[in-house]
Amino acid sequence: MLLKKLCEACGVSGNEESVRDIIIKEIKPYVSEITIDTMGNIIACKKGAGPWAVRLMVCAHMDEVGLIVSEITEKGYLKFKKVGSIDDRVLVGKKVTVGDKKVSGVIALKAVHLQTEESRKSAVKAENLYIDIGASTREQAQELAALGDYAAFDTAFGEFGEGLFKGKALDDRSGCAILTQLLRHTYDCDVYAVFSVQEEVGCRGARIAANRLSPDVALIIEATSCADLAEVDKHLEVTTLGGGAAVSVMDTGSYSDKGLVDQLMRLAKERSIPVQYKRTTMGGNDARAIQTTGTGVKTAVISLPCRYLHSPVSVISGADYIAVHDLARAFLEKNCGRGVE
Repeated sequence: MLLKKLCEACGVSGNEESVRDIIIKEIKPYVSEITIDTMGNIIACKKGAGPWAVRLMVCAHMDEVGLIVSEITEKGYLKFKKVGSIDDRVLVGKKVTVGDKKVSGVIALKAVHLQTEESRKSAVKAENLYIDIGASTREQAQELAALGDYAAFDTAFGEFGEGLFKGKALDDRSGCAILTQLLRHTYDCDVYAVFSVQEEVGCRGARIAANRLSPDVALIIEATSCADLAEVDKHLEVTTLGGGAAVSVMDTGSYSDKGLVDQLMRLAKERSIPVQYKRTTMGGNDARAIQTTGTGVKTAVISLPCRYLHSPVSVISGADYIAVHDLARAFLEKNCGRGVE
């Protein structure tokens, strides 16, 4: 299963090579040209079957949030910094893999009975945590890991409940899997598929790719928060798991083109694709970088609802995944002319 392979690969921002290798192998039979730019983005061109002149970019990011080793202590523990936005409270006790050697580690904290009463009352900060890789000295640890090594959460992908899937890095390996599947179809115009790097640390890769391509229209396929949890008021839920593809109007970094938003909602209705609006303006994605590139780009965002975003284990709905794929395909067919099998 492609999504399983992508989610279980390690690809913390700045270290997307393993994910890139999987995607290139998957898309190679279906595209005309593949370019890897200096940032590490994949830019794949699928030549169109017709005379349409629109320059259309579809983007999903390859990177995930994670950790980077910043110090090795005298006793062989690894201190780290966060890469991307991660809530400190989800880190304690989680399994990780460190570096190219995929060394197993556990994020640890001083035992509770050794903590002060005061320290137990507050959430632990990442700066007070460390990764235990089983070493007892700095020298032993240095044989296994080095400063600057990335650490990714070690989570098996799998089915979860009825019609659900759990795994790490569903933001945005789910988008990468969907974009890969979209390239298996034929469209009338040229489609430029961008699998971007470093989204989680500032949408850096997408900005470079958009500058290179100067697209007329860009579609971003992303995962977004659900927050449809117990004790969360309905009006505070970002999206609902199982509610279908989520269409954004605006967020903290971009404002989707109103015509494209209306078009997406019409297409969903015409093709009976489950759809919902993203109901808050919080968060952001590669649209923030693409929209303001050059003289400006019309952008639209289709998101996959995802519980527990930016944590060691996230959850998605298989039905929502299909809805995002189907709506994105409808968008490409509409803006590129009639899709052909």
